[in-house]
Amino acid sequence: MSTSTQTLPDVDTRDSTGDDTPKMFHYVQKNKIAESAVMGNMVVALCGEVFPVTRSPKPGSPVCPECKRIFEGLPKGDD
Repeated sequence: MSTSTQTLPDVDTRDSTGDDTPKMFHYVQKNKIAESAVMGNMVVALCGEVFPVTRSPKPGSPVCPECKRIFEGLPKGDD
């Protein structure tokens, strides 16, 4: 039995308009946001996405549906 492996081409997922505004925002730990924004550290969203914080969401900004689903399933805290 013979198996073969295919290599997929690299895909550029950047927005071609030059605008670096995220397509959607993710939920991350509150205490990690400022540190990431200042130091450039990577944060991990509830959905598993890893990125540095570069923008703040405005009211009505699109939210990652997976982050939202996970967040709504978490127990309510004091914050």
